[in-house]
Amino acid sequence: MDRDSQMQVNNNNTPASEDATILVNEKGIISDSNQRACYIFGYEKGEMIGEKLNQFMPEMNLFTAKEGMIIHQYGKHRTGYDFSLFYRINAFSLGNENYYLIIFNGVKDQSRLKSQNAYHLNELVDLKYALDASTIVAFTDQKGIITYVNEKFCEVSKYSAEELIGKDHRIINSGYHTKEFMKELLRTIGNGEVWRGEVKNKAKDGSYYWVDTTIVPFLNEKGKPLKYLAIRYEITEYKQVVEELKKSVNELSDLKFALDASSIVAITDQKGTIHYVNDQFCRISKYSREELMGRDHRIINSGHHNKQFFTDLWRTIASGRVWKGEIKNRAKDGTFYWVDTTIVPFLDDHNQPYQYLAIRYEITKRKKAEEELQLMMAKIINVQEDERRRLSRELHDGIGQNLYSHLITINRLQTELNHPLLDQMQDEATEIIEELRDLSWTLRPSVLDDLGLIPAIRSYLVRYSDHSHINVHFDCYLNTRLSENKEITIYRIIQEALTNIRKYADTEEATVTIREMEDEVRVMIEDNGKGFDIHSVSRGVGLFSMEERAKAVQGDITIQSVKDSGTKIILDVPL
Repeated sequence: MDRDSQMQVNNNNTPASEDATILVNEKGIISDSNQRACYIFGYEKGEMIGEKLNQFMPEMNLFTAKEGMIIHQYGKHRTGYDFSLFYRINAFSLGNENYYLIIFNGVKDQSRLKSQNAYHLNELVDLKYALDASTIVAFTDQKGIITYVNEKFCEVSKYSAEELIGKDHRIINSGYHTKEFMKELLRTIGNGEVWRGEVKNKAKDGSYYWVDTTIVPFLNEKGKPLKYLAIRYEITEYKQVVEELKKSVNELSDLKFALDASSIVAITDQKGTIHYVNDQFCRISKYSREELMGRDHRIINSGHHNKQFFTDLWRTIASGRVWKGEIKNRAKDGTFYWVDTTIVPFLDDHNQPYQYLAIRYEITKRKKAEEELQLMMAKIINVQEDERRRLSRELHDGIGQNLYSHLITINRLQTELNHPLLDQMQDEATEIIEELRDLSWTLRPSVLDDLGLIPAIRSYLVRYSDHSHINVHFDCYLNTRLSENKEITIYRIIQEALTNIRKYADTEEATVTIREMEDEVRVMIEDNGKGFDIHSVSRGVGLFSMEERAKAVQGDITIQSVKDSGTKIILDVPL
């Protein structure tokens, strides 16, 4: 009889649902085997009794096998081929002898039993090893009662196999999913269909974990589920990453909303071609998005800045550094507007820019106010010296004397009444008087007229150091007497530079150096204070005043500053 015929005979005489059992004594001799076991190995009932077990199960070792554990090995069929077996062993004693009952899992679908013979045994071993090493596996009966779990299930759920077997999956229910979610799952597998989805479970210690789950129903002859195989992959880290990404996306959306509401935003490629503009850009430039896309920023060039300005800009961002500055642009209707601009390069793997993000804030009103202040300062610079004397007298003798009178009144009141408001009024009056002293001294050139440039500077530095508590080192080499305008220019610029040091530098040391060169006089005012970013600070009134004074005598002024390292002002005046 051939193998298929033998199996067919056995199949006709064997209940499909019966578990196969073999009883073995401690010497490995088969004492009994039921009809199902004989069928599995290709024998008639009774033919296996008295034979050695390793004839049918070459890998079996009764003394090292773990009792009660599901074991996978290979059996030897009567016709000579090997096939896969899953079994467990129960040990017991009868009289003085030890026996072992080997129970094989029943195979209800005979077509599957036949098809498994087509697999190579090594492949089956590898498949089970890979599955157990990477996957959470569980079997339940048709009522959902857990009948088997692998070690991975126990590892992730933190329950032992004994705690899980005989329970249903409510033992790891996290309460996260809705009733409708669970009903849909049960409805699907109850209809014999495979269910796939992501489930959040709760481990024994109360921690939560996510699993990507596939539940496969095993059907009986009538097409009804008789048990379920659940295969799960832990995806807790993946879900955490997804949640973080969702939060990041929400934060980015909020940031984009805030940026679009307050800023002019544009993105260009490495060549400067516009790829994105926001609504603010269109509103202020008065160009539509379609008119801007695919163009470069020359479309809004006002012609105010020279070529060197834009050369320096492109050199900065092309090297991967951020550029900050103020730019005057022209809108579609011909009107001009100013923007405080920051251009950020985005770098590729080779640290080369592949696109640029430009963020701008409109500062047109501020620039107009600065221009008005600059015009006013230009007028002040150009007034005659006698007018300066008049202003100085008015400041000192008029407003100053009135403030002195109020300060005396406040002091008298403090002797009669103790109130915090009087202290505040005294501090404010004193501060205003000091400011007026500075302005009065700045406007008064009499010391310069009487003493000359160098003595006048020394006299000013003594008073400045006493008042500001900043020690100024003065180093001068000047043999030539300059014209009145040039000396006044040098004197005023030193005053203004030192005033800025007192207000902003936060330092106790400064240096003033004057050197007579071949055809010019160089003046340097230096400090080692806080410094500032030249590109991010606007040209205020003080800087404009110094520049105008230098231009008036055909001179040149340069400012060098490094944040947290100090500032240097260099004035060159021709002889």
